[in-house]
Amino acid sequence: MSSSFDLHVQTTISPHNGQAYHVETYPVSSDLDRTLEIAAQSQKEWIKTTLSERIAKGRKFIEKFSVLANREVPATYDHGPLGHHNLAEELCNQMGRPVDQCWGEFRGFLQRATYMVDIAESCLSDTTFSDNQPGFSRSIKRVPLGVIFVIAPWNYPYLVMINSVLPALIAGNAVILKPSPQTPLTAVRFKEALNDAGFPTDLIQVVHLSLPLTRYVVQHKLVDFVVFTGSVAGGKAIETAAVAADGFKGVGLELGGKDPAYVRADADLKDAVIQLVDGAMYNAGQSCCAVERIYVHESVYDTFVNEYVNETKKLILGDPTNKQTTIGPVISIASAERIRQQVSSAVQTGAKALIPENLYPTAEPGTACVAPQVLVDVNHTMDVMQEETFGPIIGIQKVSSDAEAIELMNDSEYGLTASIWTKSLDDFSTLTDQVQAGTIFLNRCDSLDPALAWTGIKNSGRGVSLSKFGYDQLTRAKSINMRINTA
Repeated sequence: MSSSFDLHVQTTISPHNGQAYHVETYPVSSDLDRTLEIAAQSQKEWIKTTLSERIAKGRKFIEKFSVLANREVPATYDHGPLGHHNLAEELCNQMGRPVDQCWGEFRGFLQRATYMVDIAESCLSDTTFSDNQPGFSRSIKRVPLGVIFVIAPWNYPYLVMINSVLPALIAGNAVILKPSPQTPLTAVRFKEALNDAGFPTDLIQVVHLSLPLTRYVVQHKLVDFVVFTGSVAGGKAIETAAVAADGFKGVGLELGGKDPAYVRADADLKDAVIQLVDGAMYNAGQSCCAVERIYVHESVYDTFVNEYVNETKKLILGDPTNKQTTIGPVISIASAERIRQQVSSAVQTGAKALIPENLYPTAEPGTACVAPQVLVDVNHTMDVMQEETFGPIIGIQKVSSDAEAIELMNDSEYGLTASIWTKSLDDFSTLTDQVQAGTIFLNRCDSLDPALAWTGIKNSGRGVSLSKFGYDQLTRAKSINMRINTA
């Protein structure tokens, strides 16, 4: 729950205890002009380096970040020094995720970084042709866009930053990195590891910005492309600002989701339950690709619901700094109240809540703690089955056929991921073609493979990160057509 106590200061509040954890001061626009000029100038020198040199620095960055993640860094609350934290503890205190789950983000971070570095040469090398006519030569280069403005979210800051920042730098760009006000130190640590690895200090600039200053940077003449990850409303604001800028500024938008799962009659129910509880409740459900609605075939519905409720009751809600905690607070009291209201509205219109409130006594109004909840007797007139929850809440609806399940899965303004749970590969292949989403999972969910394009449709945004296509978003094609022999 980040807030500003005055117009020039950004204060990060730890969700689990309400204490001020970190303070940043906003720059003025003239300072931003200079920051952007420095980055643009550094990029002009950076592009003179070879691709192999940039890739080597990318590999060194992976080594340096691995060391940094385990190193202790100073930590301070508003009432005085707290001692020292490693990066997982630091992240936990900024956004409220249990410490062990923060370590999981770092593992994913290193996996993605390694893959994107490994494929960089094949993605960024020139495309040549073997069928050139005598005396002619043709090629296609991938050249950097210039200065890229990356606006990172708070829920998975390191994972989202690695999707774009490191590939952008290896491709020859400069990066202006704006972290969320809730997780400001993540960008500072990221830059520290980059600089330790030999990336020029001026090439990546970390900026802490108010909303007006964010718009100012989006529209700045030196910014060539904007990568935004966040809400649909935020994405629309960024796109509107970019459209109003001079020229035609590119924008990549990774937005929200209301990701569905369909459990067929032939599914392995025990496995599906375990995976789907994790997919809905991990990080307190605060993930764009969290499972937010489940459709279950009527023949296995009762069994699935009973087992799902029993698995959900195993979750331990509490202080995320405690090792026993498996689900921490949501990001803010305001977010918690919005989630509670969505549940209350569903119950008032006919839904049934299956997790007793007294099982989680710490989930009180006025706190950021939200109890995990399983709702049945839900339908698509309810916000809980239509609007993104971003909390530890799941709605489970009974269906009678594949056709009904697919219709309901597609009845959404979002299209990020979807999962189908079945033992039939043939049926899965058929259903996949009917589901409207950027990624379709079989017997898994809420998981990213860096070899696959991360993309969405509808209000889940546009653009691509990760995979070989992620480099395409951060570069442009430049065709070279030569007549060599003029005699």
